[in-house]
Amino acid sequence: MSFLSLTHEPLTLTATEQRLTAVYEAARKGLKGDSLAFAAGMKPADYRRLAQHDPLVELAQEKGAADGEAELATTLYDAATLYKDPKVALDLLKHRHNWVAKQQLDVTVDDKISVLRALELANARVDALTIEGTAIAVDEI
Repeated sequence: MSFLSLTHEPLTLTATEQRLTAVYEAARKGLKGDSLAFAAGMKPADYRRLAQHDPLVELAQEKGAADGEAELATTLYDAATLYKDPKVALDLLKHRHNWVAKQQLDVTVDDKISVLRALELANARVDALTIEGTAIAVDEI
């Protein structure tokens, strides 16, 4: 019985400029995790291994995410300020500046409320009502 020798070349991943650019572009679009790896042309396990061995991969990913967020923030800011879009302006206030519309209603009452006076008024209304009718006794069966 003979043993067939299989040649095996381990996959050597290096952070080439092309791979770093692909990671940057995928992260700039907002992709994360496995989606980022596939979009960058790598298997997720290969991406994780490469990121562990080369800190430039993580830097490219973080820089891409930051640049993408900055670009979208600029677009939203321009829509709110240059084009005077009130919906976008309100969303920016809510989500970026933690602004909350006032939810309370301010009610001011000039008169003092008196429980005794309220009872007097209620008794006066009851006294003003006259209930007319005839009472009939019902024999128990």
